Amino acid sequence: MEEILTQAFWIGLAKIIGVNVVLSGDNAVVIALAARSLPRRQQKQAILWGAGAAVVLRIILTVFAVALLTLPWLKIVGSLLLFWIGIKLLVPEEDEANIDASDNLMVAIRTILIADLVMSLDNVIAVAAAASGSLTLLILGLAISIPLVVFGATLLVALMERYPVIITIGAALIGMVAGEMLVTDPALAGQLAGMGVQFNDGKPTIGEVKLELVAGAIGAVIVVVWGLWLAKRQEATANAEDPGEKTETGNS
Repeated sequence: MEEILTQAFWIGLAKIIGVNVVLSGDNAVVIALAARSLPRRQQKQAILWGAGAAVVLRIILTVFAVALLTLPWLKIVGSLLLFWIGIKLLVPEEDEANIDASDNLMVAIRTILIADLVMSLDNVIAVAAAASGSLTLLILGLAISIPLVVFGATLLVALMERYPVIITIGAALIGMVAGEMLVTDPALAGQLAGMGVQFNDGKPTIGEVKLELVAGAIGAVIVVVWGLWLAKRQEATANAEDPGEKTETGNS
């Protein structure tokens, strides 16, 4: 209780909320992408449950953040997961009668949790620093950030219905984060150094160019091109399997 009455506590709380507002934009994009294909009522459930559970996981991750980020191969595995999620989110879900609505809801929440957990690996360092070792401050600051993430995701879902191009932009953002994460894994430091890559404050650079930016751009292209290709292939397969429905629709 005494901690809450100190000026340092409220300054730290403001820092955590500010950090989360700045860093949670990509997480809101993931939540919105995962929830967009659900019925409107389930969209709200997926956003609320997904954001809430993601924040709880982020609290746990933040406690161990510094140690986790030094583990080799962790970022590589995380980046590959993000590539898969970004591509998957560009492919429309098949409307099958035997898939229960609750199953789709759980799939959306699972996607939100995995993506948020992976994308938060770098973000939690800033949050942990702002908390200055106070678990109370950490939990309270992240809990307050939930409405901000929920509002951002809800707004994005509405915009995606009107402007589908936002879906592609969101998937590109996920690919960019995946590419940036990949090249900063400690396991690749030796190989990159052998290729002439220099490290300034732990960030890989080639001359004056930041390797993270290059890898991020390549990652965004990979996700968008691969995802749209799979989406078109799925559409072509569906049309080839059921040409009668298309003909019947045209005659009616």
